[in-house]
Amino acid sequence: MQRVETVIVGAGVTGLAAAAAIGKGGDLVVLEKDAEIGGTCKTVKQDGFVWDYSGHFFHFKHREIEAWLRARMPGREVRHITKRAFVSFRGRHIDFPFQKNIHQLPQSDFIDCLHDLYFARAPGMPARLETNLKEMLIARFGASIAMKFLIPFNEKLYATDLATLDKDAMGRFFPHADLSEIVRNMKTPANDGYNATFTYPEGGAIELIHALASEVEPAALHVNEPVLSIDLPSKVVRTPTAEYQFTRLISSAPLPALLGICGVAHDSRLFSWNRVLVFNLGFDKKGPAEPHWLYVGDPARIFYRVGFYDNLFDAPRMSLYVEIGYGKDQPIDVEAARQKVLDDLRAEKIVTDQSLVGEHHVVLDPAYVHLTVPSVNEARRLRGRLAVDGVHSIGRYGAWTYSSIEDNIVEARTLLTTQGVAKAWPWRG
Repeated sequence: MQRVETVIVGAGVTGLAAAAAIGKGGDLVVLEKDAEIGGTCKTVKQDGFVWDYSGHFFHFKHREIEAWLRARMPGREVRHITKRAFVSFRGRHIDFPFQKNIHQLPQSDFIDCLHDLYFARAPGMPARLETNLKEMLIARFGASIAMKFLIPFNEKLYATDLATLDKDAMGRFFPHADLSEIVRNMKTPANDGYNATFTYPEGGAIELIHALASEVEPAALHVNEPVLSIDLPSKVVRTPTAEYQFTRLISSAPLPALLGICGVAHDSRLFSWNRVLVFNLGFDKKGPAEPHWLYVGDPARIFYRVGFYDNLFDAPRMSLYVEIGYGKDQPIDVEAARQKVLDDLRAEKIVTDQSLVGEHHVVLDPAYVHLTVPSVNEARRLRGRLAVDGVHSIGRYGAWTYSSIEDNIVEARTLLTTQGVAKAWPWRG
């Protein structure tokens, strides 16, 4: 048995950020079940295209974190890009977010939306219930905005009835706006949100992974080494090839999976999530030259979002990622979905006379967790239970939350700073 101060489970952003915070020379091991590091930030280079497992465009509030990462991507162009995002609605491209740009809709739809928006919160009107995400959208934006886009889009994304999700399931990532902001936006556009600008490196998301991994001893990174069990009382991790006794364990694995590995009793029915089938598609020539994202709420279209890699670096050939949401137990017919994707791209006039010359697909499982009041409370309780035995479950899936890549870096760094072992980064935020 090997004695290790810190065992890190998972070599995605969260796990590598934790390892990088401890730094080279630290007493640690990173255990990754896959054959390569990166988690959901892996990158595929094929047929002259660069595709991520999905679209990872990086949004940094802490410029010192961005600078730290940039310094560890030598020789790579890293672009800081102003977002161009649109909503597909009845053959038009409406500026995103939809609720702030209803004046761009056909006149009858605009009148419906403005009318319902006003009377949703008009003086003297009774307050509407906001006990779940669907009720929140209707109460704050009115039935028309909610039903024309917000509800169908998010139900495609989450692959579930929004009435089952907590009203704050999307947290700060949902672009809220009140009536005065929406009316003001009709004359003076202000569509900024948390991700109004983003950073993206030449070479794909894996470059960020390599930047984090550059501060970790290569010998500490163990790929193809899944964790089979964690004995909490004795603080022992078992893999197919080794046993490690730890002082602390940091896991970014999905919380329900970690609980099973640790043998911690829990009600699995409280934890739900979606899966996302991602098609990466490369074409022989350019398509639309403007968008980075196109959001599609129309239930007739199979995908909820299309991303345009070629518009990040002005590439001469169209390179897309296309995302489709599925329930965690819903069957996925990849070939049928692929054909529907190609048909719908033509219907959206994204693909016209281009020929498909390269493709790749991957299923993200889990992709987005379904946040409910019971799941949030139970996740908090169970993470506290694990922490008593020195096991810290963090990150989007470990904390069972909705968070950004930067959030995960900050969370890992903060945890290790609190424990007095973070030493590698100059950042002290």
